[in-house]
Amino acid sequence: MQKVPMTVQGHAALEAELKHLKSTERPEIIQAISVARDHGDLSENAEYHAAKEKQGFIEGRIKELESKLTLAQVIDVAKMDGDTVKFGATVTIVNEDTDEESTYQIVGEDEASIKNGKVSVTSPIARAMITKEVGDTFEVIAPGGSKFYEIIGVAFK
Repeated sequence: MQKVPMTVQGHAALEAELKHLKSTERPEIIQAISVARDHGDLSENAEYHAAKEKQGFIEGRIKELESKLTLAQVIDVAKMDGDTVKFGATVTIVNEDTDEESTYQIVGEDEASIKNGKVSVTSPIARAMITKEVGDTFEVIAPGGSKFYEIIGVAFK
């Protein structure tokens, strides 16, 4: 099995979600199923079917989280340094056409949030930046055509 890279914060967030699902969501849905069963005929009981569906989702998510946490390769970005873009780096780039600056941190897939400035290590922009250094330019092929960027800063926070 292939390791799943993630930051310390991403790992903690997945552990917190798993704990919440097991300690809060799972018992609540078991209770909801029990209450729905008490209403009689299960074949026409919408509450029962909805609760069973939600239980399936919760159990699936628990298995997914447990798998990801087992395969996790936790990387402490605070202990990293250097000028080369790699996993965990916070990279400031400038669009060569519009001179618009953007800053992104390269994180694991489950941590990615473009509105929070975090891009997945598997995203096209992150893959294009990996191994580059300050002053290097790179191309990202987007649906609207190619875009060219220059790296103006690399930090590990």
